Amino acid sequence: MFLIWHRYESGEIPWQTFQSEMQPVRDTVNSLLLRGQCSGNKRLTGMCRELYSHRDWLWTFVEHQGVEPTNNTAERALRPAVIYRKLSFGTQSESGSRFIERMLTVSETCRLQKRSIYQWLCAAVEASLHQQPAPTLLDSP
Repeated sequence: MFLIWHRYESGEIPWQTFQSEMQPVRDTVNSLLLRGQCSGNKRLTGMCRELYSHRDWLWTFVEHQGVEPTNNTAERALRPAVIYRKLSFGTQSESGSRFIERMLTVSETCRLQKRSIYQWLCAAVEASLHQQPAPTLLDSP
C-alpha cells in the first residue's frame, strides 16, 4: 500500500493509476478483515469486526485526493497540547480547560498557516476592546 502511495506522492504515477493499483490491496485487506472476524481469536475477531464496519473510512485517502493515508499530521498537531498537559499538570477548572483548548487551537492554526500568533492575539484583544468580532482563523491573510 505505501509503495503505491509513495509512487503517487512522488509523481511517478497519476491519481487514476494510484486508485486502480490500490483496488487489489483494498480487496485483500477487506478479505483479511472478514477472515479475521471468523478466526475464533476473541481479540482478533473484535478488532477485525470493528475495522471492517468502518472499512470505507480506511480507504478515504484512495477516494479523495489530498487525504494522507496516515494520521501523522494530526499526531504532530496534537503534540504541543500533550507536552503542555504533561508540563503544566493540567488545569483546575472547566473554564481553564476551555481557555487552554482554544489557545492551543489558535496557536496550532496560526503555525500551520504561517501566521504570527502574537499578531493574531493583538488583533483579537484590540477587537474585544472595541466590541468588534475577533479576527478569523479560517483564511490565511
